[in-house]
Amino acid sequence: MTTTPDHGRLRRTGVRRLSAACTAGVVAVAAALLAPQPAAAGTPWLEVSEDRYASFSVPADYVQEHAGEVSQLVVEGNFGPSAAWAEFGLTRRGEVWSGVLGPLRPGLYYYQVTGDDTKGLKDPTNSSGVASKPLWSTFLVPGESARLLADAPQGTGGSVATLTYRTGTGQRSARVWTPPGYPADNTRRYPVLLLRSGSGGASTDWLDLGRAKQILDNLSARRAMEPMVVVLGDGPDGDRELADLRRAVADRYRVLRDPAHQAIAGVAEGGTQALRAALTGRNEFAYVGSFSGLPTGDVSREAATTADRNLRLLRLYSGNVTDPGYNATYRLTRSLGRAGIRFEFDGVNPDGGANWTTWQENLVDFVPRLFRRVSDHGPSAGHRPLTGEFRPPPAGTTPTPFVTEDGFVTFETTTEFTAARHVTVWANVAPGGSWLRVPMIRDGDRWRATVGPLDPWFYYYRFIVDRVAAKDTSNPTRVTSEPTWSTFLVPGQRARLLSDVPAGRGGTITSLSYRSSVADQDRTALVWTPPGYDPDRRHPYPVLYLQHGAGQSYPDWVEMGRARQILDHQFLDGDLVPMVVVMGNGNVSDFNRELLENIVPAARARYNISADPSEQALAGLSMGGGQAFGVLKAYPGEFAYVAAFSAGFGSGTGVDVAAVNAGTRMLRLYVGDRTDFVYPSVMASLTTLDNLGIRYEFAGITPGPHGWDVWQKNLVDLAPRLFRR
Repeated sequence: MTTTPDHGRLRRTGVRRLSAACTAGVVAVAAALLAPQPAAAGTPWLEVSEDRYASFSVPADYVQEHAGEVSQLVVEGNFGPSAAWAEFGLTRRGEVWSGVLGPLRPGLYYYQVTGDDTKGLKDPTNSSGVASKPLWSTFLVPGESARLLADAPQGTGGSVATLTYRTGTGQRSARVWTPPGYPADNTRRYPVLLLRSGSGGASTDWLDLGRAKQILDNLSARRAMEPMVVVLGDGPDGDRELADLRRAVADRYRVLRDPAHQAIAGVAEGGTQALRAALTGRNEFAYVGSFSGLPTGDVSREAATTADRNLRLLRLYSGNVTDPGYNATYRLTRSLGRAGIRFEFDGVNPDGGANWTTWQENLVDFVPRLFRRVSDHGPSAGHRPLTGEFRPPPAGTTPTPFVTEDGFVTFETTTEFTAARHVTVWANVAPGGSWLRVPMIRDGDRWRATVGPLDPWFYYYRFIVDRVAAKDTSNPTRVTSEPTWSTFLVPGQRARLLSDVPAGRGGTITSLSYRSSVADQDRTALVWTPPGYDPDRRHPYPVLYLQHGAGQSYPDWVEMGRARQILDHQFLDGDLVPMVVVMGNGNVSDFNRELLENIVPAARARYNISADPSEQALAGLSMGGGQAFGVLKAYPGEFAYVAAFSAGFGSGTGVDVAAVNAGTRMLRLYVGDRTDFVYPSVMASLTTLDNLGIRYEFAGITPGPHGWDVWQKNLVDLAPRLFRR
């Protein structure tokens, strides 16, 4: 069963009655361990574990009081690929909306809670805030890569003060960082760096989101920068405002005024203003940085003549193709080259878009280059050359989505949602394969979003249009049990086992029809037979019965689990004992009878498979794993190999331990990480099995949630272990 938090509820369409021996135990343990208790007043909505999982718990009564009745609740934040803004759906369990996301990369995160797309809430239990975004809160996930974002040791950092100044549009304010020791030496004057925000941004953004104070404090403590005064300004408001700000700084602070000791940099439109200051011949700044700037127009040779006079450093920064400044930066590098203007390019940040996560890295790189000689003028480690503009296919090109070689995916709707107000693409693009909803942008009469980079793997998605799920009808793939889902593969070595093998080299999928005496209807199973399958082989093939979860059916292991591709590759790689795999329909009230009286006899009648218990295996995911445990308890020794993916063992009452141990060659348990909602019950099962004395193997934690990313990896691990002597 897959959890789809977007619906605002846990999609548990049953753990249906597995078997009398199994069901009660699984459900009871899961209910006891998973049901959140009502949150006490002041209980934090957010807790971040040492292993970087963010757990959100929002009291339903608070939401009701401040937003009214809502059908869905999400946490919006910079959780998406490239730190893009995305929505993480919470699930209503009792009196709490909750969800676990992670593991998160070290860094600064900002978020708000939103109900029904429009009802925003500030986390009242998080004292942090963002002055320009009253609903936002922040939290820092510590780690080596975020060490410069942490507070410097007390007493070692600089100071931040507010500078109020007048300009043509009225009174404004900036924040000014002064280095440690300023102004103890009254004879010293300092160089100045002006840092500009983007359009609509505030000077406080550099502190609240850019972590400028922490970065400057840490660089200063490491003696990695020259002592300087850093002025954090609002978004650009024309050249006059910039001149007024510089005048106010010079009047208030002990700073040098000559161009050689002036630097300017900015993000987005602030970067554009910095470029304009460098290239319009005013010769006011010797050091210029553009972080995702949006320059327009060509650079003239006249500009080159004046720019070279005082310009010591012009350094350009760009995120990946999700950065709106990506194409503009490429055009600028070409234009600067033609004009003969010297510049440096930090390279394309492959994992960063146009956001504060990327701009923090830009600031860390830029500041140590100012007002001193440096030997390294190349790109940052891991950054890539900028070789051309990013051009997705024209609107209306099919099939969708569009996948680049480096894992950027452009989603596009048809024209049927022209009147929609809020459109997102829901997909398994969060860490470990959890689900996020990435906002799409209106593009003419369609909606588009480019997401990435995505690791090579198998992905599934749907559109959410004004809170209603919709299929991408331009994608021909289908998922029988989830009609609104579509799928795609990002190719690469990591996803090799999930890709198609060359035509004609793989096994065969056939349909097996059988009569279900339990459901009183005709039913179908899908059966994989290996390459070279011989129906007349003297020794029958061993057989794996592979079961789906609740809310799913027999096609899911083929359509979503990529069972065919996994088995094909492992067979061709020589890792698989030749076997037959039967994927039946487990949606019945009595699975034990369905399997043993209907599925197994039908499979034996049609295929050359063994009836010897030592050559029979049974495995399943979620509900199917619980069903496997139920068969093991009721019929120990019938299947020598038993495995459960994301399913608890349940109660040990009445289990014939001796028979289980004598008749089972391998009992193997799998579970996702703490984002898998059955994680507690599976871990409790290990204790139960230990106490009973049942021999088992625990595969360890598979990174990911209660979803197909985990179960595909489980099958990859399990299949080669079967029927080995």
